[in-house]
Amino acid sequence: MSSAPRRPLDPTGFWLMFGLALLFGANNLMIKLGNEGLQPVFFAGVRSVIGTGALALWMAWRKIPVRLDLWRAGLVMGLLFSAEFMLLFIALDNTSVVRASSLFYAMPIWLALAAHFLFPGERLTGPRALGFALGFSGVVLTLAGRAGGLGDGSIAGDLAAIFAGVSWAAIVVVSRKTTLGNTPAETQILWQTVVSAVLLCALAPLYGGPLVRDFDSFQAIMLVVQALGVVCVGFVTWFWLLGRYQASTLASFSFLTPALSALLGWLVLDEPVAATTPIAIALLITGLMLINRHRA
Repeated sequence: MSSAPRRPLDPTGFWLMFGLALLFGANNLMIKLGNEGLQPVFFAGVRSVIGTGALALWMAWRKIPVRLDLWRAGLVMGLLFSAEFMLLFIALDNTSVVRASSLFYAMPIWLALAAHFLFPGERLTGPRALGFALGFSGVVLTLAGRAGGLGDGSIAGDLAAIFAGVSWAAIVVVSRKTTLGNTPAETQILWQTVVSAVLLCALAPLYGGPLVRDFDSFQAIMLVVQALGVVCVGFVTWFWLLGRYQASTLASFSFLTPALSALLGWLVLDEPVAATTPIAIALLITGLMLINRHRA
């Protein structure tokens, strides 16, 4: 079982997580655009297939072990990863980028609750609890402030986004509480992509509709960027950071992502940005400052 202590965030971790927040903010926009070319569950499955191939080549070149002996934890993480992205891709097929992002990236709430009971040294102190409250308020304000308000999007899409975030939090818990969490980040991601590649491609026909919608060269670029940029670079970096820093502190950066997604939605999809958006961003950043404040 993993018991190595994780340290508070330092400048290197901060900037890497800020970069990941930018990438993950763009991720939901890319999923939304990619769903126009491929059916969402099939899109998620093909992404895992390509990501698995790229990771396997990289690991073979670097001689990084797969660790077949840890198949139980690997299977659990793979199943959770499958659930997370099947639900997220479905959510973005049924609701807006900002709404799905705001619900999905409430993940730190679920993870903070788990960390409070499961991870030594990561209990919710008063200032950190206030930080989470402010950050979550920023998420809600970002969601409520866009055109269409809280009524925009389907209930099915909302629920899918929420449970996708719960699945993500569960993956972090499994990584931190099992021996698999002490393996290289590539090993952990490979288990997740292998399981999800098989499972999501098998489940795709059940979602209904054609597997290929309007796939063109732009959609192909979205698929490659998703597989190589998000899965192979973004997720591997996330798990590398997870092995070195406190889980709930890292997850708090996801509060930035809905605001970043709103900005990208405005720039790329011409979605209107409400006057309350700067206030929401200020709440998010204030929450991060409180959450990341080092103990005396």
